[in-house]
Amino acid sequence: MGLALKWSRHVLNLDQRTHVMGVLNVTPDSFSDGGKYFQREKAIARGLEMAREGADVIDVGGESTRPYSGRISSAEEMERVIPAIEALSKELSVPISIDTYKSDVAREALRSGASMINDVSALRFDPSMASLAGREGVPVVLMHMKGTPEQMQDNPTYDDLISEIRDFLREAIERAVAGGIRDDLIVVDPGIGFGKTYDDNLKILKEIEKLKGLGKPVMLGTSNKAFIGKILNKEPHERDTGTMATVAYAAMAGVHMVRVHNVKESVETVKVIEAIKRARVRET
Repeated sequence: MGLALKWSRHVLNLDQRTHVMGVLNVTPDSFSDGGKYFQREKAIARGLEMAREGADVIDVGGESTRPYSGRISSAEEMERVIPAIEALSKELSVPISIDTYKSDVAREALRSGASMINDVSALRFDPSMASLAGREGVPVVLMHMKGTPEQMQDNPTYDDLISEIRDFLREAIERAVAGGIRDDLIVVDPGIGFGKTYDDNLKILKEIEKLKGLGKPVMLGTSNKAFIGKILNKEPHERDTGTMATVAYAAMAGVHMVRVHNVKESVETVKVIEAIKRARVRET
């Protein structure tokens, strides 16, 4: 049986091709595009544009989780994301994800038209998140992060990087199921850049196949991250080429979903890689 997410009126056949999740940051301070879509009208316009560009999911976030970022209140986070979610859900058929670790924000987002939760804390920061997602019957992305955004990049160290990520995610899956989340609605993310060194990020990419042993769809979020900037000596807004290299690598490796800022180029990159993979299958 292939890996697919089926819920409500949505179906994502993740074993057929790499899917693209578009990032919509309704924030003034995100590392890559902070402020660009902070105004409500611009956020809505960008969400509609991403859908036209072929995004399979649109992930709306109202609080930056870049290294050393600070927290904001649930009220402020909702003030940022809910208007965009309400407007986009009326116009789009693609699922909308809420990028939050707060259950009250997620609850309001789901009421407003979101139908998926992307939790960078893997249900650790808010004990009510799992039961909410379970009751609502929505998919949840569980991400590995060492520590919290405020201190995750303070000298992160591992004895065995991949094993520790795998164990963390296995425990997160168990926590999700115990909280009532359907076993077939769980996606895992190794958390590139979240409590990881430059070498850690490259090792995760190189050994991404090892995470498939968890039996869950794997999502990868490399878009414009610092390790790409270090390789290319580029600022965040100049890292599209490097990001597309990682998207191509992920698609070749059979990663189920990539989370990106540049949807158009990512969709095109995935299409080319998938065509190459199909051709190779036909020749064997």
